[in-house]
Amino acid sequence: MNSNGFEQLPRHVAIIMDGNGRWARARGLPRVMGHRAGIKSVRSVVEAARELGIEVLTLYAFSVENWKRPTQEVSTLMRLLNEYLRRELDTLMRHQIRLNVLGDYRGLPAPVQKELRRVMARTRRNQGMILNLALNYGGRAEIVRAARRVAEEVSAGRLKASGLDEATFSRFLYTDGQPDPDLLIRTSGEMRISNFLLWQVSYAELYLTSKYWPDFGRADFLEALREYQRRDRRFGA
Repeated sequence: MNSNGFEQLPRHVAIIMDGNGRWARARGLPRVMGHRAGIKSVRSVVEAARELGIEVLTLYAFSVENWKRPTQEVSTLMRLLNEYLRRELDTLMRHQIRLNVLGDYRGLPAPVQKELRRVMARTRRNQGMILNLALNYGGRAEIVRAARRVAEEVSAGRLKASGLDEATFSRFLYTDGQPDPDLLIRTSGEMRISNFLLWQVSYAELYLTSKYWPDFGRADFLEALREYQRRDRRFGA
């Protein structure tokens, strides 16, 4: 048992942060207020994960499908992301958290790209925890991208097709060098993976809660970890 009272902790926790819009609608507020409220949950969960000693925390922040949302909402999400990056850099440095992006962030607005590169550069030597933000991300797109990179390596003679196995293929994913998620949390009561880390979550434990993301705080995160401790992970055996 560690100093936080947990017998075993997941090395990697991934979260589908869902329900910001419905949280706002239930309160008669514009959707932007739900997204803004959700940032507080991000902050509390990131800090809790770091304090507990989680190695990797991945947050599904913006999917490739999210571009289908109204233009004004997408613009607001990008602005809030920029604000988060600027405001939280000091916290990331203080807690030794390294920021990493999963997804094609080059497809994001130029100011967001610039801020992401700045924060990733500043935090690249931090050793406390990896914080992955999945941005402009899709699980199928990631696998297709990896397959293309494998094909290029084989074509160039740097990799033999006969030598391709799961471990080798994993090196071509955005999560190269990271452990696969042990625990996948989804808020808002939805019962689907939503094209998130399709390769990596093959044996992850799922924790589903009906709470909307803005209502999901430190106590809820700890409860998810306690539930994880009660699971018997057999990995198909």
